[in-house]
Formats: sequence, structure tokens, C-alpha cells
Amino acid sequence: MTFVDHTIESAPPAARRSMEAVVKNLGYLPTAVARLAASPQLLDGFLRMSGLFETTTLSEVAREVLIMTMATRNGCHVCVAMHSAKLASLDADPRLIAALREGRPLDDAPLEAMRRFVLEVLATSGAVSAEAMEEFLDQGYTRQNALEVVLGIGAYTMSTLANRMTAAPLDEALRPFAWTEHAA
Repeated sequence: MTFVDHTIESAPPAARRSMEAVVKNLGYLPTAVARLAASPQLLDGFLRMSGLFETTTLSEVAREVLIMTMATRNGCHVCVAMHSAKLASLDADPRLIAALREGRPLDDAPLEAMRRFVLEVLATSGAVSAEAMEEFLDQGYTRQNALEVVLGIGAYTMSTLANRMTAAPLDEALRPFAWTEHAA
């Protein structure tokens, strides 16, 4: 099953505005976006949800920990590369990036609490134990943050699963951050 690498001109009309916004933001059209354009609703839904996730009260690095946890768990090489690059641009500790890419515990206690909480929410389909919630809250997070985690999981479930389904290749700009599931 092959998905088309749409250009803005070849994409369904309903996807073109979203694609143009991505090009304006990134300076190029990622192949993953070109393939997701086959479903304008999915593309727009992901971009809207991820945009909303960016407005949460979680710190930028905490959001990236959530995204990387989702990306490695779901085996999305595009998302791991893209968000490794994002963490590098934020001057994140290379050991943090390596641990996230390898699915290892993090040295930073609040960020590790985020990683563990994301995995707990996924493992329990949201029915986290009182103990798991307390561990999360004890690291300075709030109940609002717990619900924001659900928003992030929703957004990055869409992208990781869709990128895998479409077999989106890694764009040249992300090759320095390439990742394979074996590394996790």
C-alpha cells in the first residue's frame, strides 16, 4: 500500500492551507505532511491538536519528553528524529535526548515523572492509580497538567500511527537525528 507524496498543488484542496502553514513554519514540506494530506481532516486535526498542546502550561521540554515517549513507544522514526532535533535546538542535555531515544529513565526527576506518567496513562487507558497521580503531582505538576498529558497523547497518537501507516520516510533535514526501533 503506497501513499502519495502530495505537493500543495496535487493535494486535496482541503489540505492545501494546512500544508502551506507547515511550509511557512518549517521552510519546507515534510514528506510525512505530504502523505498525511491524503486525509485533510487528519492533517488539520493533528496540526490543530499539536498547536493546542503547545499552548498548555507544561514547559517546552516537558512537552518534548511526552512527545518523545510517545514516538519511541509507537516506533515512529520520523517523530523521534524531528523531536530529537527540537530538543537539540532547545539546548537540551544530550544525555536527556539519548535516554529518551533509548527509552531509559531520565536523570531529571520532574522529567522522569512526566515520562513515567505518560506510560502509566497509556498502560491504564487513563485509569491511573492514586499513587501514580501523587508521584506526578509530587514533582510539581498539577491536575491540569495531568489532563494536558491526555491532550498530548491524543495529538501524538495521531501523528505516530499515521506516519507509520503511510511509511513516511525521513526527510534530508532530519537525517542527522535518524533513529530505528532497535535503538529503543
